Amino acid sequence: MDPQAFTTTVVGSMPKRPWLFAPATAVDGRRDHFAEAGAWSLTGEMLALAQDDVTRLAIHEQERAGIEIVSDGEQRRKNYVTHLTAAMGGFDYKNFETRTIRAGRRTVRVGRCVGPIEHRGPVLVEELRFAIAESARPVKVALPGPMTVVDSTADAYYHDEKAMAFAWAAAINKEARLLDALGPAVIQFDEPVFSRYPEKTAEWGIEALDRCVEGLRCTTAVHVCYGYPQAGTPRPIRDTYPTILAELDRSKVDQLALEFEGPALDPRHLTACKSKTVLFGCVFNSDDTAETAEHVARRLLAAAEVLGPQRIQAAPDCGLVMMSPRRAVEKLSIMVEGARLARTRI
Repeated sequence: MDPQAFTTTVVGSMPKRPWLFAPATAVDGRRDHFAEAGAWSLTGEMLALAQDDVTRLAIHEQERAGIEIVSDGEQRRKNYVTHLTAAMGGFDYKNFETRTIRAGRRTVRVGRCVGPIEHRGPVLVEELRFAIAESARPVKVALPGPMTVVDSTADAYYHDEKAMAFAWAAAINKEARLLDALGPAVIQFDEPVFSRYPEKTAEWGIEALDRCVEGLRCTTAVHVCYGYPQAGTPRPIRDTYPTILAELDRSKVDQLALEFEGPALDPRHLTACKSKTVLFGCVFNSDDTAETAEHVARRLLAAAEVLGPQRIQAAPDCGLVMMSPRRAVEKLSIMVEGARLARTRI
């Protein structure tokens, strides 16, 4: 058994407890993510104490499942984008705008960019400090990437996607540098929309991503997926991996967190990843699927045939926030057991 092969990790989010957080409904009838993204059941000091407790629980659940690189489960965030954008200068989350996002998949109400994007001060520093203190294992933290922020908000100021993306990259890099000083194992930038817009990814998306990681000392990653599964909402799986993986391979990030299980993608796509470690999505983030440890092991070994086992980490396809708490932990446990089996077969 090679203990360095198939390191187990997560993409970021874990399910929230329904007694503490109630998600909102978007204008298209699905779960809202970008405007009025839900409500906490508590306020003030009671909310802060409850968020501490659910963060401890999310970390404990990952550790108990056997995850080797954990996150705080993003338990203090209503949404992975708005938690950061709302804390920056230049965004308005009082006067929303309805727009279509994700290449036509969703119609939602979003916040507006109404001025220059500015980093006003630490956003996640205390959250990361708390997680590092609560876990003896390496901790990763995720931040929204430039193209995803552009696609998740309404631009009423720059009137230029690339200009807005680079303004966000400069601002989020300041936050990333503050986080880097705390010693996280990984800082990850979430760019699910890379899979939707391969032409933009090649034209300016990679360059904006590289601006995000300037000056960072820790391991860096980018996450690309096809979006959360939601009942009644198709997940169009564009055959973009051959294009975007070649582009991502020339980026300055160290790791690529990629969805493979949900769309049943061929691991041979990884031939384009000549220089990166890959967080290989081997369990789908849905309550309605049931992978086995044997299946996970076979998929990991197939990926290792392309890149070698030391360059493959086992991860879910995406964050687990849309899942039930019980099923999310079951998925992680199955993934860990699959990674263990794969190690014995190298």
